[in-house]
Amino acid sequence: MTASTGVLGRIRSWFGGSSEKGIDVLPVSLGGPQYDRPTRPAASVLGLDQALIWVVIGLLAWSLVMVYSASIAMPDNPRFGKIAPTHFLVRHAMSIGMAFVGALLAFQVSMATWERVARKLFLVSLALLIIVLIPHVGTVVNGARRWLSLGIMNFQPSELAKFAVLIYASDYMVRKMEVKERFFRAVLPMGMAVVLVGVLLLAEPDMGAFMVIVVISMGILFLGGVNARMFFLIAALVVLAFVIIIATSEWRRERIFAYLNPWDEKHALGKGYQLSHALIAIGRGEIFGVGLGRSVEKLHWLPEAHTDFLLAVIGEEFGLVGVLLIAVTFLWLTRRIMLIGRQAIALDRVFAGLVAQGVAIWMGFQAFINMGVNLGALPTKGLTLPLMSFGGSAILMNLVAIAVVLRVDYENKLLMKGGHA
Repeated sequence: MTASTGVLGRIRSWFGGSSEKGIDVLPVSLGGPQYDRPTRPAASVLGLDQALIWVVIGLLAWSLVMVYSASIAMPDNPRFGKIAPTHFLVRHAMSIGMAFVGALLAFQVSMATWERVARKLFLVSLALLIIVLIPHVGTVVNGARRWLSLGIMNFQPSELAKFAVLIYASDYMVRKMEVKERFFRAVLPMGMAVVLVGVLLLAEPDMGAFMVIVVISMGILFLGGVNARMFFLIAALVVLAFVIIIATSEWRRERIFAYLNPWDEKHALGKGYQLSHALIAIGRGEIFGVGLGRSVEKLHWLPEAHTDFLLAVIGEEFGLVGVLLIAVTFLWLTRRIMLIGRQAIALDRVFAGLVAQGVAIWMGFQAFINMGVNLGALPTKGLTLPLMSFGGSAILMNLVAIAVVLRVDYENKLLMKGGHA
């Protein structure tokens, strides 16, 4: 077979898959619990997971519509200056385009390479978290220093940190597999690494990103085989740490009080303003919504309508049906990615499996928090809705993470076919 024929065959397999049926995988013992036989993937052997790809494309397409709808009135706001009605739509489309290129490049990187560069990537993310805190280097928006200006886009190092910690934690658990039952040799070093990231994130401040990173790390430790007693001890320490952080921060305490009663006169025009207007938007939507483009709350009432509170606009324009559709889609997405990770572990590819499951935890937990905030079930937190909210660096890292999951799936099927990843 010629080189050109091989390349064409690989490209054809990416988009069209193969006509052969999937091959069942026998459970593999990893020195711990026995893994059950995974369900056969929807995509055929050596093809990409078509359902996963189309669901991601669907979310991105819907995000274009909703970002345009939520931001169309912003040119009327003097805070944004003279911008076109399509300003945020064009920027969001450009971000998706750049993210797609980044995802294609990330897919070309083998999981063995990701494992090899895990520690270097973690150090790069730490360096960027330090650089963004330097005055006149990091860009300050709404009192938070979280962005680095790259000309064509503002990059948020915390988004890279989520991905870097995910890769590093997966590599760490593989290296510590033999001593995973020992707290001081297995868990404590990883905990210190997360604390270091947390200190830098809280200095920005960005407690939302810190929460996501803590959950990703804990999830990978648990899935990697840390025993239940040790896991619950870690969970208790994490909860205690967050309680102390909130108790020692006046403005964070005010957010909690505002969440408990956003309609109080003290909070309605202060810390509870965003939540109260998000609830008004979702309430106006009722079952089927007021119709696309007919939201009233996006007309300068609801702050950050195109970013953190995009779901509130979806709820107003598409009603309960739209919100449920988003929730079910992310539930399906999380489960699908988990199954890919489970299949990798069954093939004795522990690092790849933990990475995929870490991405599932990331997407699922962040979507859960964003939905909870929009629906008033959780205190207000600056976390976007993955794959949908406006934000260049978030979309970039989300698609890179999905591309890595597709790479795990591709290598799984290559191994099942008898090849080498």
